[in-house]
Amino acid sequence: MNSSASQKVLFVIGMEENMEILLQQAVQIDPEAMLILQMDGPVISQYFSDAMRDIMIAVYEENVRDIYVVGKKEDPLGKAKRKEWLEKIYGNEKLKEKLRTIDYLFEHCTPEFPGIKFREWLEGSVTSAEHIEKSVKMIRRHPLLPADVQVHGLLLES
Repeated sequence: MNSSASQKVLFVIGMEENMEILLQQAVQIDPEAMLILQMDGPVISQYFSDAMRDIMIAVYEENVRDIYVVGKKEDPLGKAKRKEWLEKIYGNEKLKEKLRTIDYLFEHCTPEFPGIKFREWLEGSVTSAEHIEKSVKMIRRHPLLPADVQVHGLLLES
């Protein structure tokens, strides 16, 4: 990863504690040329979300020429926690009517999520690799992304 002094590299990373350390060990880049956008996932699920806006602002204001969506390989404990969390939501009797309403809206009224169920959106992709792949495609296809900006996925070992 080479970049000129005026060009920056944007890393879209997850919220895990040691993600920045793993990233710095994995790439050889001047820290001054690195921009880090930290989010849950990292998952870009909408073309005009706040996260995508932050990415576009970085591209135009900071002269970003490379974007890396970075994730960690699967953590079985993390998957178990997510499943437990989802079961708390879907096992809650007080939320059943709200969940049906949200499902209806997702299926019939929300153009960002055409034809999917709320649970599918909430669960996200099955693997980190799928999260990264979907996010990379979403960023690459954004109508405001300049053609010369390269978008890559990067999967790190824990």
